[in-house]
Amino acid sequence: MNMLSAVLILLNFNYIICHTDGGKAPRIPLNDGNLMPAIGLGTIGFDENGHEHEEEVEKPVTWALNAGYRMIDTASGYENEEEVGRGILKSNVPREQVFVVTKLGLSEQRDVLQSLRGSLKRLNTSYVDLYLINNPIALKPDDNSFDIIDYLDTWKGMEEAKRLGLAKSIGISNFNISQMERLLSNCEIRPAVLQVEVNLNLAQNELQEFTKRENIALMGFLPFGSLFDKTGVPPLPRIDDVTMVELAKKYKKTVPQIALRYLVQRGISPIPYSMGKEKIEENIDIFDFELTEPDMITLSQFNKNYRVLLPSFWQDHPYYPFERKENPDN
Repeated sequence: MNMLSAVLILLNFNYIICHTDGGKAPRIPLNDGNLMPAIGLGTIGFDENGHEHEEEVEKPVTWALNAGYRMIDTASGYENEEEVGRGILKSNVPREQVFVVTKLGLSEQRDVLQSLRGSLKRLNTSYVDLYLINNPIALKPDDNSFDIIDYLDTWKGMEEAKRLGLAKSIGISNFNISQMERLLSNCEIRPAVLQVEVNLNLAQNELQEFTKRENIALMGFLPFGSLFDKTGVPPLPRIDDVTMVELAKKYKKTVPQIALRYLVQRGISPIPYSMGKEKIEENIDIFDFELTEPDMITLSQFNKNYRVLLPSFWQDHPYYPFERKENPDN
């Protein structure tokens, strides 16, 4: 490795361009000293009603890594960790250059280490780069009924996983501010990352202010929000929205690339879900342009605090992290 390839350049977005991993995305310094890529491939998708799409992910993982991605996001609950592991193995990218993210399942919170070891076996790796509590809600494995487990107890297992080197970094997903405040007041190792839904419809401004203040990196799933929605129910924008199309023409990019670049410039790491090779390659091609401040302000005005994914059928759980509805879904 020559000196030039080892240089790390600090950017104004608090990103670091790493010339040693062969990837296209800069990396974000985490509070534990590790570096996380600024964009990754999500391996599960949701429709406009928040229902999961289950598709084969082995080839998309390989395509993504060969296209310059260096972060792959999965979870035990996605039931595709084995495919992700095979996709990584079949790529041209060494394992040590891939930032692998997986998550502790809702029904696995009574034994974090055993659950993580199961994920490691399925992923065919000795460690993950980031391990997240998928949700503060716990469910029983036999019938998916509510299991009341304090996420502070779950976090102790996460801390042990990091101490043992099974997870280089640990974090949380779908936690709200009050839950994070309680966790931060009672932990020995602080979470490095929070993963939540973030997109043009759901800016998460208050949550981002909190994570910035606490030096917790923010990762965003469902980064396209309602761009591809065909029901007309969620708020704008859509893929053919006039404002989005005009911005895409201005920067000679696509509307999804504009949406992803907006998040990246806000300091959020999106994990777009796409199973098509061309779309996967397109989604990471966002680091050769910069949105102007006026255009960032224009895009921010789409925020309506609208969630695509709102599992209100869990809202009676004591650790439910979202807004409660008067008439929850059945």
